[in-house]
Parts: sequence; structure tokens; C-alpha cells
Amino acid sequence: MKVALDTGEARVIGVLLEKETTTPDQYPLSVNALTAGCNQKTNREPVLNLAETEIQAVVDRLAKQRLVLERSGFGSRVPKYKQLFCNTEFGSLQFTAAERAIVCELLLRGPQTPGELRAHGHRLHPFAGLEDVQEALDSLAAREERPLVVRLPRAPGAREARWAHLLGDDAEAVAAAAANGDPAPVAVHGGAVPARGADAMAQTTVLLERMGELEASLEARLARLEARLAALEVTSGETTGLG
Repeated sequence: MKVALDTGEARVIGVLLEKETTTPDQYPLSVNALTAGCNQKTNREPVLNLAETEIQAVVDRLAKQRLVLERSGFGSRVPKYKQLFCNTEFGSLQFTAAERAIVCELLLRGPQTPGELRAHGHRLHPFAGLEDVQEALDSLAAREERPLVVRLPRAPGAREARWAHLLGDDAEAVAAAAANGDPAPVAVHGGAVPARGADAMAQTTVLLERMGELEASLEARLARLEARLAALEVTSGETTGLG
């Protein structure tokens, strides 16, 4: 079955994939948890503000497509949902851990460079280097049944080209823009973005890249700080126990 996700569907699938890996103890997810995950202010692009009723409608559509399944625990009074999008026994989409992380990040954040995918995807898969990211991207782009990602033309002033997924309902437009070498930014799931002047677009692209690099650096520093604090807590507890 060909997957063609709209904006809400892509976000819900992305959140389910993310939380299945990062918070397995809280998975499957209720509609309330899904709403919070879809509307997060961090690790999301664009930032959305969807109501629970809208999320429920999205989940119902995905359930009809057999991409989501209600799977509540014994005695649970709140329906909870898990993804059937990929890596399931009967699903056609089977990914390696690296491919799964990249698809998840593209669904959650939109087009990104390999460097951004490595930095943002470390929560989902420990990429050893950019070579691992590129290998996974090439594999996704060369799928026999159909390509699942595409390399977008490098925008003026940008140092790296971005990659986009082809799982949206605008996949044909994204693929056509890439094939035609269209430098205008592509709005995944939202139609084409009006073209702007080359200078303004270049400045915007450079600024976005710098912001992405800064965000990745801050996330890495925060992770190291959290690890150090955890180590100090363990050491402090051992010292107290000895005393």
C-alpha cells in the first residue's frame, strides 16, 4: 500500500515512532499523550497546535489505513495506540534502525541536511558518523518498490543539500521540485512556498543552518551535562551509603 500522509498523519506517526523508542515504558500512547507529543515546542518543525479532537480524527483515519492500532493494557479505561507504520510482522515497510531514525526525524522536522539528521536523530539511533547517515539515506532513496526520500537541490548560500521524505500527500510535488532543480523551498504537506529573491532566500537558509547547528550543539551539551549529573548522584549515593 502506498503511504500518502497529510500534515497531521505525518506528525502522529512521527510521534509514535519517536516515543516507542525514547519512552517505551509510556508506549502505547493515549490521545492526550499524542496531542502533547504533536504540539511539542522542541524537536518539531513546524510547531503545531492541534486539539485532542483533531488528533482523535487523525488516529481514526490512520486506523482505517491500518497504520495505527488501538492496544490498551488490561484494565485500562483510556484507549491507547501503537504504530503499524513500519517494522511490524505484516507491514511492507521494514527499516534498519538507522533508516527508521531518519524517517522519524523527517516526519517530525521536515527536510534536513545529513548533519542535522545525525544531530537530531541521536536520541533514536547512535550514528557513528555522517557516513552512516548518508548510507541510510541512499538506501531509502534506492528502494526497489519506490524511493522514500529525495535529495533536494542545494539552496543558494547553503553548504549542504537537504533531504525530504516522500511519504506525504505532496510527494509528487516534492519529487518534481527535486528533479527540476527548483531552488525554492518546498513545504512538505503544505503546498509550495512562494519563491523569494535569491538574496533573501540565501540569508534565510544560512540563518536556519546556523540555528540548526546551535540547537544540535546545545542538545549535545545538555546530554553530556545530564550524564555528568547522573554520575555525580550515583557517586554521592555510594558515598552516603559508605558513611
